[in-house]
This record gives sequence, structure tokens and C-alpha cells, in this order.
Amino acid sequence: MMRRQMSYRFEDQDASPYGLRMNRRFSRVESGVDLKDYFDRGDIASRENRWNFEVAWEVANKVGGIYTVIRSKAYVSTEEMGEQLCMMGPYKEVCARTEMEEMEFPRGNPLLDAVNSLRSRGYKIHTGRWLVDGNPQLILFDIGSAAWKLDQFKSEMWEKCHIGIPHLDIETNDAIILGFMIAEFLEEFRNFAVTYSQNHDLNPPRVVAHFHEWQAGVALIVLRTRQVEIATVFTTHATLLGRYLCAGNTDFYNNMDKFAVDEEAGKRQIYHRYCLERGATHLAHVFTTVSEITGYEAEHLLKRKPDIITPNGLNVKKFSAIHEFQNMHAVAKEKINEFVRGHFYGHMDFDLDKTLYFFIAGRYEFGNKGADIFIEALARVNAMLKHERPDTTVVAFLIFPTKTNNFNVDSLRGHAVIKQLRDTINNVQQAVGKRMFDTCVKGRLPEVGDLLEKDDMVKIKRCMYAMQRESMPPVTTHNVADDWNDPVLASIRRCHLFNSVNDRVKMVFHPEFLNSSNPLFGIDYEEFVRGCHLGVFPSYYEPWGYTPAECTVMGIPSVTTNLSGFGCFMQEHISDPKSYGIYIVDRRYIGLEDSIQQLSSFMMDFSRLNRRQRIIQRNRTERLSDLLDWRTLGIYYRQARVKALQAVYPDYVDELSLYGSRSNLVFSRPHSEPPSPTSSRHTTPAPSVHGSEDEDSVDEETELKELGIK
Repeated sequence: MMRRQMSYRFEDQDASPYGLRMNRRFSRVESGVDLKDYFDRGDIASRENRWNFEVAWEVANKVGGIYTVIRSKAYVSTEEMGEQLCMMGPYKEVCARTEMEEMEFPRGNPLLDAVNSLRSRGYKIHTGRWLVDGNPQLILFDIGSAAWKLDQFKSEMWEKCHIGIPHLDIETNDAIILGFMIAEFLEEFRNFAVTYSQNHDLNPPRVVAHFHEWQAGVALIVLRTRQVEIATVFTTHATLLGRYLCAGNTDFYNNMDKFAVDEEAGKRQIYHRYCLERGATHLAHVFTTVSEITGYEAEHLLKRKPDIITPNGLNVKKFSAIHEFQNMHAVAKEKINEFVRGHFYGHMDFDLDKTLYFFIAGRYEFGNKGADIFIEALARVNAMLKHERPDTTVVAFLIFPTKTNNFNVDSLRGHAVIKQLRDTINNVQQAVGKRMFDTCVKGRLPEVGDLLEKDDMVKIKRCMYAMQRESMPPVTTHNVADDWNDPVLASIRRCHLFNSVNDRVKMVFHPEFLNSSNPLFGIDYEEFVRGCHLGVFPSYYEPWGYTPAECTVMGIPSVTTNLSGFGCFMQEHISDPKSYGIYIVDRRYIGLEDSIQQLSSFMMDFSRLNRRQRIIQRNRTERLSDLLDWRTLGIYYRQARVKALQAVYPDYVDELSLYGSRSNLVFSRPHSEPPSPTSSRHTTPAPSVHGSEDEDSVDEETELKELGIK
């Protein structure tokens, strides 16, 4: 059931309650402000005897989106802190086997002394390096080795915080064990670091620990209740209660200030987890969230305003030529074309050169991810295309992992039939080429009868007859378990999007994540995104939104909403998002029906663009990649650490801030309204020389007019 949308307006957005806020409406990033200014591989941190620990359940342990945050940020964190940085999390053998290179810390290092101290207590600890960009130092704790102390840990948590943990909540039990192990390690490390500093005539150690989400927040609570002198930062990527409330089809944003949070958490049997999250939030020296929308949520559900907003970034790959990512799009698109030929065999009555690929992907949260309004809007686009552009076809992919029995036999058969046809055509083509060559060698021009023999025609006809089928192409690539109650399939049935001959919108529900070993697609998710034309993510609850961010850095236009962290970020800091290929659906201030109309209008507008216009728009979208690079956004994490250090060590002065102090990202207003390519030219991967072969011939001031954007 589609939920009622929020019509309530938030507080005045220009009067931000948060400690840091970026200037509104920009078209380019000022080159003087980014994390690269602090890249010294930890040289200054080492001289200051400053240490940074980053703690998360998903360090070298792929579970969800936070893994992407920690992993992608590892490179810039290491470039800034070098060997003064260490990441910590649980030891999960299945993941660690491929993610971690085990090795010991060098002799005399306080890290090694602290590790050995805990090992002497019976704890199993794995040390080494994470096999990702930056190769950061890693300490993973084997939770099972400390399980015998669980009752002792719970007792301390009750005596000091009055938080009781149910015996049967295994996930929280594991978080308690991990939290106490990490807290004991950090306490030991600080003691050894103090001794080491005194023996080597160094400055007193200044230690900051950054904790992500409530599982890691247990360690923060223990450190603060034991009064260990360590600066702490706590980041929530999405509040625990917020996720549960939205999952229950609650009118979340209209009632944010009305929820009885203790009662709501108790109803959902997560009160103890909520207490841990709220405790970490209030005990942290610095509290951060990933977006303004999540900050507003935390203010009402966790009862603390964030000190700093720390948006999530990505490692952006730069290309030597502007057109290179366009070429990658063409190559990946051809691979998707192969899938479409197989899936729609027998009904390929549409031109692939006039076919657009839209997609939505993420966790299978039907309402939260906006799949409900996406399918409804597609039904309306289908009707409009039939009337206005009957030669244009949209293939909509829905990538949501859910329980399945096996692959759809019809889909597999289609790919086998297409492969057989391709192999037959290739064989005939080789035979025809040989006959043509032999005929020409004899000094005469070949005739049609000399080239294509009757046997060749028979083989081709057999393949073509095998492609015939009476049933319509399936809307799903797998046999979904309990498909009658599946929300995506139920919505497709309700909207009558059955891939019939007359439908201009074709549906493909792929209920598992993509990877290169997939027998249907044969490509991984990144390559699939590059091959699509438009990503559609009309989320109702999305604290940040990595999927549209990934589209942006690959130069793929996307649809997002003003209820997602990414959408708010783009809407606030880009003068004209639509001209940059960022379509923002209003799910905050207007009703649900109006949002569906707006989404269908955006998709229809995109369908009207010709190939040249889409190339222009992809060029402009790709220019935003610098904005989403960790080299730009990582500065906020640094400011959070500095603020925490100054809270614990009042005499601490950020040495680098003395040289060209930069306390905030500064974004200029665009040089023209709406923004032009010229004003943002230096944010492209490599600016072209005017008149050179690499110059983008369609990148002119008139491109906005060509895009039909006013």
C-alpha cells in the first residue's frame, strides 16, 4: 500500500542548527578546499603523536551500505593519516579470508603491545592490512573468543547504564562482546602509548576513535563510562528506530515530532538497541549524520542535533579523455542488448537503437525504495509513449534481491536460442566469406546463388522457427517464491505491464544482485549501471543514497527525491540539478499522486531526448563526480575528528589550520544561470585544449537549449 506523503514543511532550511553547513547552490567546487591539502601519509599526525581509530561492524565484513562507506574512504583516510590510522571490526572468517592480509605490527609499536595484552587475556585478535585501496592497518576481533565474558559485560552495562540486553538477541550479544573487546583494546593502547611517548620524549598521545552505527557504539559507551581519555566521534548512517518505523508503512515525516520514541521502540522489541544507539549519540564528544534529512530525524528520534554533517563519498576514477566514459557506456549497453535479445526473443518488435534502459536497485524495501511509485509512473509513461512516441521503447529493470526457487526456464531458453542463432549466423558468414573469396580469386564477381546455399538457408530457418513462441516474455528472470504475494509482481499485475506487443514499457524484475558470473547478464553491477540510460530511485526513506551517487560518478543521469540524503545534498548545492541530469522528485511537500505525476513527467521528458541530447546530459552529469569524491567530502570527517580532539584536549591546535585555514567547503555561485559547461569545465576529468581532437564537440553554451531546459 502506498503511504501518504508528507505535506509538512521542515524548519527554515537557511537557519541550519548544525555546526557545519555548505553554501547553497553551486555549479563547481572551489579548487582550494579539499582533503588533498592534508595528504602527507600521516607525517604531521606522527609528529603530533595523534592516532585515529575507525570502528564499524562492516570493516572487512560486507553486509550493507556502510561497508561501501568504510571501504571507499579507506584510501583518502590512509593518505591523510598513514600508519597513524587503524580500522577495527569483527573477525568474520568467510569475508576476512579474501579481504585481509594477516601480519603483525612491528616491534616496539604500542599497537602490538596492546594486541599482545589482550591476547594474554584469552582474546583472539587478527592483525594485518585490508586489501583495498590505501591498504590500511586492520585489527579484527574474534567475538567467539570472548563469549565466556558475555554475562560480565552485560552486568557492567546494566550497572553503569541501566541497559538490559535480552539473552536471545544474538546480534546485540555479539555487539556487546565486540564493544567491550574494542574498549579494552583502546584503553590498553592508550596506556602503552603514554609509556612509549614518555620513554621516547614525544608529545602526549592524542587518540580519537570514530564509531559507525549502534553496533560499534557499544565500545564508545564503555570508553566513556570508564572515563578513558580518548576523543570519540559517533556517526549514524540511519537511525535504528527510523528504519523500523518506515518499514511499517508509518506516515513517518509528518509525525516525526509526535512519536513516543520509547514506546515505539518497545512495541518493535528493539528498546535495548535503541538505548544503545541513543546512549552512544549523547556520550560522543562529536555526533555526526550523513545528511541533513538524517540530522532532522536524529534530532527527533535520538534527541540530539548532529554537530557536523558528513556526506558519503566515492573514489572517483578519472579518465584521460572526456569521451572515454561515453565509450564505456556504449560497450556496456551492447551487453545489456544481448540480454534483451534473449529475454524478449520472439517478440523483438522494437528497435534497440531507439530503446532506453531505466533501472532501480537496492534492498528489497518496496515502499522505502520507491518501487511502488516507480511502477505506477511506468504505467503512465507506457500510455504516453503509445500515443506520442510509438517507436520508442523503455525497458525497466528492477534489481531487488528476494527469495527465489531457480531461474525462469523461459528466460534461460531464450538466451540459448539466441546463442544458437548467433553461432549459426557466424558459421554461415564464414562460409559465405570463403566462397566469395574463392569466386573472386577465379576472376569473376560472385552472384547471390553462389554465396548462400540452400543448406545455409535451412539452418537459418530452423533457428528462426525455434525463436517463435506464443507466450509473452516473462516479467521476471527467476521463479519468485510466493510470487502471488510479492509486492513488485503484484504491482506489475495491477498496472497491466505484461510485456505485450503493444506495450512501449517492458518490465524485467531480476530478484538477485548482479555479478559477472550471472548466466543471464554476464556483467557486474557497475558495468550494468554504465550501460543503462537512467537510474530511477524515488525513495521515501533513504538517509543517503549510494545508488544515485554511483550513477552520477559514472555519468549516468538519475532520478532521486528530496527525502533522500543525496537528493537534498544535490538540490541544496546545485543551481539547476535537472540540467546536470539529476531529476529530483518532490516527496516532501506535495501529495503522492502529484509525486507520481512528476516522476512520470521526468521519465517522459528523458524519453523525448535524442541521442545527441543524452550524450550532452551524460557529459554534464559526469562533471559532478568531483563533488562526490572523498577528496572533497572527506574534509568533513577530518573536521569532526579535530572538534572531538579539541573537546578532550583543549590545548590541541590543528597545525595545518594555521597555514591557510580552511574550516569549511566553499562553493561558488554559478557564473551563469542556469549553469553552463564553461563555468564548471575544470571539474571534468581532464580539461580539453580548444581545437584539439579530445574537445567535446557538443559541449557548448547552447547545449541547455538543445536539452530543452529553460
